[in-house]
Amino acid sequence: MRPNPGPTPRSWRRGVPAALALAALTLSTAPATAAPPDSGAAAHCARLAQVRVPGAEHQETACLDELTTAGTVASGHTDPADWSGLTPKALAVPSGVPGIQIDGYFPDTSTTNTNHGWKHDAQFVIRMPDRWNGGLVVAGTPGNREQYANDRAIADWVLSRGYAYAATDKGNTGLAFYRDGEAPGDAIAEWNDRLTQLTRAARATIAQRYHRAPARTLVTGMSNGGYLVRWQLENHPELYDGGVDWEGTLWRSGGPTLLDFLPPALRNYPVYAAGGEGAPAAQEALHAAGFPAGSEFLWPYHHQVYWDLTQRIYREELDPGFDGATEAGTPYCASGTPGCDADYAYAQRPDEVAEAVEKIALTGRIGKPLITVHGTLDVLLPIARDSDVYSRMVRDAGRGGLYRYYRIEGGNHTDSLVDLFPDRLRPLTPCHRAAFTALEDWLGGGQLPPSSRTVALPAGAQPGSLVDSCPIGS
Repeated sequence: MRPNPGPTPRSWRRGVPAALALAALTLSTAPATAAPPDSGAAAHCARLAQVRVPGAEHQETACLDELTTAGTVASGHTDPADWSGLTPKALAVPSGVPGIQIDGYFPDTSTTNTNHGWKHDAQFVIRMPDRWNGGLVVAGTPGNREQYANDRAIADWVLSRGYAYAATDKGNTGLAFYRDGEAPGDAIAEWNDRLTQLTRAARATIAQRYHRAPARTLVTGMSNGGYLVRWQLENHPELYDGGVDWEGTLWRSGGPTLLDFLPPALRNYPVYAAGGEGAPAAQEALHAAGFPAGSEFLWPYHHQVYWDLTQRIYREELDPGFDGATEAGTPYCASGTPGCDADYAYAQRPDEVAEAVEKIALTGRIGKPLITVHGTLDVLLPIARDSDVYSRMVRDAGRGGLYRYYRIEGGNHTDSLVDLFPDRLRPLTPCHRAAFTALEDWLGGGQLPPSSRTVALPAGAQPGSLVDSCPIGS
């Protein structure tokens, strides 16, 4: 994530084009089918000039010998900084996927994304392999990252299985993303519209490339990207066949949201870390806020890296009036300081704050099959305050038949922490892949996925042994 040094007006909606409103499962390998003759390995540069992304203001098309990060790092068609910290270091990098990559952007007025020197938001990437299996995978990014953030965790793998792939920067990036839009909540609301826009455009682009529309369109993503999966299947199920939600962020006006559980963490963690007679009560307060017993070894890192920053920038997006003229609060302020996010109380804020959250809220009313995976040791979005709640929302909405939920014992929010704590954590990347193959079987052959469950950490598992498999059916 890169901070934006200058203000950006809350005016993205003026730049949205008319095209937006238009047009155990162990890991297996999906078969790739032969593409049309003019797009085979010997001629995959043919017709590049004729492939246009509908609604794009600018695009650059490249014929690449390698669409995965095995080649795009060297060719400059990805940004390693964008996906840094999201995957375990032992994760294999597939290769042997030639094809076409299109980089570009849709009309927008904000300028937080500096990739390619464009200083233009609503950037996207579309990758189309020579050997295409007939499917399309679309994704939004985690955090406030840019369009290449999923390249290692998701794009490499689905491309190696023959899927076309498309991703968006969600329309604003960086630590000051909240400067975009005209009113509180607009910056996050844009994320949803931009993924809808990209899905429509990518489907039309693929039809140009392969002379037929995708037979299957799947949506997936982690964290904020997982939130987008939920929202798309609730609001635009007609665009997708199904999705996989990887620890998606929960937004609902009645809570719980991160604005409910992060302030208690900020308020109590310093007391817990200091030790002394107040430490046990502070520890219990953190547990009550949703941070599970047994996750204490992760608290110092998350206090230093995630909790404070996340609370301040998302609170600024949804409730900028809390701290007056101060932008995004005061870092690591002590409880009792005026306007301190450690003392933020969402339930006590004015009605317009709940109205801003309602603008981006989830309902659980999914319209297509959805699988959620979430780690039990997630201490950025604690599972009890996030996916456990969303699972109940789906059931309460009468959509339980379209849903599966796998709670991954020992999983954390970011897989890079597995490298720091290999004896305590398991990576979620293989669990996401297992869920994805389960979704394929569900859609393709009517094979129902395993029932929702907690996937136990295998007894005696050695560090590094779980990076390639996650038997969610066991």
